[in-house]
Amino acid sequence: MKSVVIIGAGESGVGAALLAKKQGLDVFVSDFGTIAEHYKKELTGCNIPFEEGGHDFEKVLVTEVVIKSPGVPEHAPVLRMLKDKGRKVISEIEFGHLFYSGLTIAVTGSNGKTTTSGLLYHILKTAGKNVALGGNYGKSYARILAEDSPDIMVLEISSFQLDDIETFRPQVGILLNITPDHLDRYDYKMANYVNSKFRIAMNQTPSDTFIYNGDDPEIISKMKDFKGSPNQISITSDQYTDGISSKDGNKIFEVSIKGKHNLFNARCAVEACRIVGLTEAQIADGLHSFRNLPHRLEHCGEIDGVEFINDSKATNVDSVYYALDAMTKPVIWIAGGTDKGNDYSVLYPLVENRVRALICLGLDNEKLKNSFASHLPMIFETTKVSEAVEKGLKLAAPGEVVLLSPACASFDLFKDYRDRGEQFKEQVRLLKNNQKE
Repeated sequence: MKSVVIIGAGESGVGAALLAKKQGLDVFVSDFGTIAEHYKKELTGCNIPFEEGGHDFEKVLVTEVVIKSPGVPEHAPVLRMLKDKGRKVISEIEFGHLFYSGLTIAVTGSNGKTTTSGLLYHILKTAGKNVALGGNYGKSYARILAEDSPDIMVLEISSFQLDDIETFRPQVGILLNITPDHLDRYDYKMANYVNSKFRIAMNQTPSDTFIYNGDDPEIISKMKDFKGSPNQISITSDQYTDGISSKDGNKIFEVSIKGKHNLFNARCAVEACRIVGLTEAQIADGLHSFRNLPHRLEHCGEIDGVEFINDSKATNVDSVYYALDAMTKPVIWIAGGTDKGNDYSVLYPLVENRVRALICLGLDNEKLKNSFASHLPMIFETTKVSEAVEKGLKLAAPGEVVLLSPACASFDLFKDYRDRGEQFKEQVRLLKNNQKE
């Protein structure tokens, strides 16, 4: 490989460009849209040529290897043209793998990837390991390798990133769950999405380990014809019903994150850390001191005995299911946004048992209201975070929870889920201060 063309100039694309430059390859970056200013400065500073606002086919055809950013869909005209011309298309994850010889722990799944990856990184870092965290989380894999070469790499990997791997092989692969998501990228066929997720283990050997959810029906079904040869570890709910046990079973480790789903995530992380060689004491220390990222069941204040929880990252129904399942107090639930074709029926039993009222926060709340009209006595709607927070406090009694867990994308009223969560937290803070005055 002497040269590469990179399609897409987000974090993955620019990271790949930096790594290619470091490896002495000729590199050209092409983006159909507008490249963010800070990425343009970075490319210019490293003397990496690029284009934006369209693809010059003559320029992108000069190479035999194309690195595709995960956000670029397979049906994009430029990719179809490149493949028709016989160009090899790989993902940034595959490209990074070509230049890394350390130990890789890769995490995928429809939900819980970020929490599990972050927990893994924290436990390993706390134990003094030379470890980096990236992929679909923070820095891209290639960017990390352009800057450093850690002994251990923890990667959060999406299905999009797995789609264009060829030789990528994590020594420890973790598959958390598979529920319907992004089906528009997979011809609306669940089987295609399942196959994509299982690519995490397709190159593993008997010396590697594949940790998977032994309760997930999609995974269980696929495992029947799984052709891989790694050591397989099935994690099931009976292994963490009472918490996370030490290896000898004599101790229960304290876990800082809420919910049965996070006990499962922690169980997977613990198993991976044992494979890497950490002691039980090191694992216990990391589990106890870990604090999850913002917008994931994040406690963000208490007013007059009412707890406010920010779960803005819950942009699909399954994430909300986990959130409601984690609640031990009655809930005033704030949901809504841009619907993703949601089927809310799986939430009905939890809503009937744990939710007292629903506050719809979005521009179009009809589907949400219609879905829960016969399951809840009180449904309200607003387009303002301030009103949602104030209404939540009025409806909640001391000892209850106001939970922002939207089940929808955020783009109708907010920049992204982070913006939604930050505005929610700010309104809680302001309301708390006003109560003191």
